Amino acid sequence: MSKLVADIGGTNMRIAVADGVNAISNIRKYKVTDYASPVETIEAYISDTGIERPTHVCLAIACPVNSDQISMTNHSWSFSIEKSQQALGVDALYVINDFTAIALSVPFLTNEQKIQLGGDSAEVNQPIAVYGAGTGLGVAHVIYQDGKWTALPGEGGHVDFAPNNQLEMDVLNYLAKEFGHVSAERLMSGQGIANIYRALASINDADDKVLEPADVTERALNGTCPVSKQALDMFCDVMGSFGGNLALTLLTRGGVFIAGGIVPRFSEYLINSGFRQRFEAKGRFEAINKQIPVYIVTEEQPGLLGAAAYLAQNL
Repeated sequence: MSKLVADIGGTNMRIAVADGVNAISNIRKYKVTDYASPVETIEAYISDTGIERPTHVCLAIACPVNSDQISMTNHSWSFSIEKSQQALGVDALYVINDFTAIALSVPFLTNEQKIQLGGDSAEVNQPIAVYGAGTGLGVAHVIYQDGKWTALPGEGGHVDFAPNNQLEMDVLNYLAKEFGHVSAERLMSGQGIANIYRALASINDADDKVLEPADVTERALNGTCPVSKQALDMFCDVMGSFGGNLALTLLTRGGVFIAGGIVPRFSEYLINSGFRQRFEAKGRFEAINKQIPVYIVTEEQPGLLGAAAYLAQNL
């Protein structure tokens, strides 16, 4: 039995051989615009690497997975799972959502693949929460049942943003004029950093009213822009409050994991911010959240590892 895994985004498709739950090898990256379908890309990978044809394949993909027909949100690929399996000539082809894959990877991460931010040790086989700021705000929970880990995907990034002080209320009011409903994702994402900055720049009457997320982060980190620092501080604070809410939802004594492409770029800043204080500030339940550990995922390929974990647990 040979296993292949892939992580498909709007720009690139990463492919690897799955050697076990937390073991992948022969990773290669392909631009999705260079190929007509995942099948064609996998065939190119098999040809390029000279590996034997896999018997089982798992694709983690950045779009909803609700039926046999898969249509990507940020790319033109649209394909049938069954027909793709037949075209590849494999025994099984599984397709899962990309954030589901990330969620499935976290129970198997080693200490070298994550950074702990406060709390006690994670309790074995207890529920886990995962959220990740990137293009949007991904949210999932993971539970251990019948000898394996199961991801509970959802759309938690679109719940109402809940301010915790007057300045956050002012930012909410500013963004509500633009968006109407202000979801958590409107603040906790790449664009969310820019949204926070834009609101604070208006409130503070700053010279630069609009900045790209990367510019806000850079100016905050190098200390050249007080409003950018205020924006990044607020981002860290609201990430803490939101993570604490997830911890209480399923009492995630197995830990809360922060994934996504944004936070690892300034993990040290987050660690030294008000994140942990806001994570624990849950009134009568503060003592519970003080015990729950938070981890920043530093593994570069959690999607591939999650797809490998899916195969390992389901075969």
